[in-house]
Amino acid sequence: MPQEPLAYFITFTTYGTWLQGRDPGWVDRQHNEYGAPILNADIKRESAHRTRLRQAEYLLDEPRRAIVLRTILEVAANRKWRVLAVHVRTNHTHVVVSAGVKPEKVMADCKAWASRRLREEFGEDAARDRWTQHGSTIYLWS
Repeated sequence: MPQEPLAYFITFTTYGTWLQGRDPGWVDRQHNEYGAPILNADIKRESAHRTRLRQAEYLLDEPRRAIVLRTILEVAANRKWRVLAVHVRTNHTHVVVSAGVKPEKVMADCKAWASRRLREEFGEDAARDRWTQHGSTIYLWS
């Protein structure tokens, strides 16, 4: 096996949209590893998480998705990361990237710069939560 992964498959979601307990299934910290089962929908758990939200959920319409996509590509180019694939959806984003840094750094930079560009373009409040904490960082070895 190589010392460094070939790439990372990174997924991050928008604020308030992928709550624990949601249908069609979800994972928590105890089940967040390769081969672990997806947990069944749990309406009570999802409702409890929804009541703890500080803000309304954040969704990306077409103009916002375009900005997020453009920003991820710009950040990667500036950092000399190689983007192999990127797909920005209404409530989550996938990025496959080869980078000489940890995937958490890639994700944090993409989120931070996308937030900055969304604020600039749409005049959004700087205190607005756009992304969930962390996300999924899968190492790709082959």
